[in-house]
Amino acid sequence: MIDKKAFHSLEYGLYIVTACAADGRKVGCVANTFQQVASEPPMVSVSLNKQNATTKVVQDSGKFAVSVLSEAATMELIGRFGFKSSDDIDKFADTMHEIGEEDLPLIVDSCVAHFVAQVRDIVDVRTHLMFIGPVLEADATSDAKPMSYSYYHQVLRGKTPPKAASFVSDVAEPVVAPDGEVGVEVAGVPAEEAANEGSGKRYGWRCKVCGYIEMVDELPDDFKCPICGVGKEMFERVEI
Repeated sequence: MIDKKAFHSLEYGLYIVTACAADGRKVGCVANTFQQVASEPPMVSVSLNKQNATTKVVQDSGKFAVSVLSEAATMELIGRFGFKSSDDIDKFADTMHEIGEEDLPLIVDSCVAHFVAQVRDIVDVRTHLMFIGPVLEADATSDAKPMSYSYYHQVLRGKTPPKAASFVSDVAEPVVAPDGEVGVEVAGVPAEEAANEGSGKRYGWRCKVCGYIEMVDELPDDFKCPICGVGKEMFERVEI
């Protein structure tokens, strides 16, 4: 038996993986599976979905960069790289970045460290490719606190993209309410809303794709999520 709830006990960080195509096009995506796998010499790995535009560029170019996000990273930044495709938009047009020594883009905004790695081995893990290789460049850029995946879920209330290696399709994701109580949010108006009328509780609309919350009583029919672009039908009413 596989209890998929067990996977929620695994802790991750949150990173932006970037690469550069032969024609100079910069690509990038959010990942939570970057890790050190050896120390002498330093070796790292990252798993990327085969459908991601970034995956093909990493595979073709043979190297990638990783920017470690801090807790100050915004949902706008995470949404841009985590819920949109580099095939559709230039993710770097509105993102502070610089070009590192290996000619790879590094995110400047809200990051605590940068890594650049060469691809030495590629392991096919069905839906994903795992890239493994030595570190070519590493730089600690801030003493701010790195963002953990639990912080992204519990504080920012972010969702797991379906292409993520840690995505679990049939398990509701736990969230932490402002009072610290762990629970699971469900679609629609909470059943206890009528009982709490006049209690000062606030309600908003949460995107079921990326977790963005819009604080309004009702969403306009033409409303689009500013993070991932889905329409009103993909929002659920939640207590804040």
